[in-house]
Parts: sequence; structure tokens; C-alpha cells
Amino acid sequence: MKQEKKRRVYLDHNATTPLHPEVKKALREAMEVFGNPSSLHEFGRQARALVEKSRETVASFIGACPGEIVFVGSGSEANNAVINLFSCQGFPSCEVPTMKAHRKEIVTTKIEHPCVLESAACLQEKGTTVKYIGVDKYGKVDIPQLEKALTDNTGLVSVMFANNEIGTIQDIKEISKIVRGRGALFHTDAVQAVGKIPIDVEELGVDYLSFSAHKIYGPKGVGALYIRSGAPFCPFIRGGHQEKGRRAGTENTLGIFGLGKAVEMRKKEMAGESRRLSMFKKHLKNCIEKNIPNIQFNGHPIDSLPGTLNLSFGGAEGEAILLYLDTQGICVSTGSACASGSLDPSHVLMATGIPQERAHGSIRISMGRDTTKQDIDYAAEKLIQVIKRVRQISTISTKAKHG
Repeated sequence: MKQEKKRRVYLDHNATTPLHPEVKKALREAMEVFGNPSSLHEFGRQARALVEKSRETVASFIGACPGEIVFVGSGSEANNAVINLFSCQGFPSCEVPTMKAHRKEIVTTKIEHPCVLESAACLQEKGTTVKYIGVDKYGKVDIPQLEKALTDNTGLVSVMFANNEIGTIQDIKEISKIVRGRGALFHTDAVQAVGKIPIDVEELGVDYLSFSAHKIYGPKGVGALYIRSGAPFCPFIRGGHQEKGRRAGTENTLGIFGLGKAVEMRKKEMAGESRRLSMFKKHLKNCIEKNIPNIQFNGHPIDSLPGTLNLSFGGAEGEAILLYLDTQGICVSTGSACASGSLDPSHVLMATGIPQERAHGSIRISMGRDTTKQDIDYAAEKLIQVIKRVRQISTISTKAKHG
């Protein structure tokens, strides 16, 4: 008897996304362009043309000028480059009138990506003052606390645009206005926001903005950093003239071209996809609420990414839920993919005030361009079954311990 093929439903798009079909096609066509973009001969000029075409596409997508875009190896590299400005001798640059040499404090939040938190902690060990701002129960930045933390010594503030675990979107425009009003520089990690919600760097008023290709159906190993014209910057990777001296190393021509094509497709598809995923998210929430008791939805109910749903289940472990769902062909996450392997509860959920036990019983569902209504219905059906089973096992285990 022929075995029925297992259904696969990928609901972990915040961790990474599959290549867009048009990106695959573009990459295959561009593979013949192997020249070094810095070479002056024809092969080099062909490669340079691909890089600059992508730079223009990326810049246009976020309302920047091409010269304000630096291509990097990942969103994490972009974030590290900005945070580590404070390890550069002579930073902040005296070319910026609002900056003064003594501004050596960093302000960030408790729910940032580990690449920001760990970079800040490393500088803190070397003597840099770092202040961590709290958030409310929805993951929104505590604005009064932020205003209180800002002083004449504050050099840089870094706030994630949209949280990778709970999907909460910050009011970056308001925060930027407050920060720059105090003469500090402002950076936002927009890895989860670019390509999902409209972004205009001029309207937002940010100095630095990071994002990555593999979150928007592009290739892994390439990202971009927006640096506002006139904002101080020190190269994180040195040893070459590439990217106007801002990032050494031969450009990843193929990856950069893939990023440009992914952005081009986001321009065409983002609005429609956002509406569709918002409907799927609402439908999934309704199904879960009707059929599973003792649950909690995490993140802001309105200001949230359209395809991200984080929820906690009382009496169930997140890892057990994930593994049981995986046996049914459904891929979800217990939080950030960058924190996988850690037994500690999510620092994001803990920062919102969720008890440790609840944090351990949480999963993240993140939808994408290929997600269908049938996928959501199937996931809801299997999730209902899995939670019932996991809770039964948990009850039996508890009774055995006290038996």
C-alpha cells in the first residue's frame, strides 16, 4: 500500500524565508557574472553594474539615497557595526554639530535581538555606560523611562522596529524625534520590519537602519545598513576600499543582486500579502480561542506584524508542542532561532512580565507569502490535538512525581 505523503506547513518565516521564485531565477542568470566589482575591466564592470542596480533598488524601497546604503554580510553584522561605533577611537565624530566628544552612553531596550544586547554588554564590560529600557505587557517601549534615561552623555539609542518573537511594532518616528531632539544618534534594527510594513527613513528620522535579505525571500549571507548622510561611521570590517571604505571585503555580488531582486518583489507583493496574512492571523486566533482553554496571546493586539502570532499555553512546554507539531509536518518556533538550544525562557517574554512557566510554554507562529488558508486550518486542527496530548502527558508526569 502506497504511503501517504506527509503534509508540510512552514510557519517559521521570522526565522528565515524560502527563496522567492523570481529571486531563484535572477540568481541563476547572474551566476555567469563572476568578476570582481572593483576591477576596471569589462568583467568587473558587469559585476559593479549588478551591485549598483541593487543599491538603487534597496535605497528606493526605504526612501534613502543609493550612497546611504552599505551592503553587509547579515543583519547581525549591520547591528554590530552600529553598536561598535563606540569602540572606535574618536567617536562620535566632531563633524556632526549635535554630537560632543563626551557622549559615550548607549541606550537600548530589554527586548532587542541578542546581536544588539551582547554587543552592548561587551562594550559595557569595557567601560561604556549602557542603559536598558523596559517595555509594557505588550512589548511597547516605556517612553517616559526612555526620556528619563536620555542625558547629555547619550550618544546612541538603538530600538528594534518590530520584535522577532512577539511581532510588536514600535513607534519609531516618535522615538526618533525624542532621541534626536536630545542630540543623540538613533539606530533601529528593522530586520523583521523591512518588506513587511512600509518604511521611509526620511519620514522616520533615523540615523541608521539594519535589515537582511533572508527575511524577505532573498539569499542568506547578505544584508544592508542604511547610514544617513552626515552620520558618523567607523568601519566594522577594515582592510579595503569597498563600499566607499565603510565595509572591507570583495562584495558578495550574487547575494547583493539577490537582495535587490527580493526587494523588487516586495515592492510588488508586500501590500497584498500584508492584508492576506492579517486575515489568516485573525482566523487562527479565533480558532485557538474557541478550542483551547488557558491560553495567552503575547505582543500588541494592533501594532503587530501581520503574520506573527506568539502565544502561551498553560500546562504545556513549548519545546514539546514544537516537536509534536513537527511530527505532523508543521514547523513553528519557540522564539528566536538565534536563541535555539538555550534552556532559558525568552528574554522578550520575561521583559513583558510573563511568568517564567508561561514563557516556557510559548510558541511563535510566523506566516509568509506561501501560507494558505488550508495551511492555517490544518495547523489549527493539529495544534488543538497536540495541546490536549501535551497537557495530558504533563498531568500524568506531575501526578507521578507526587504519587
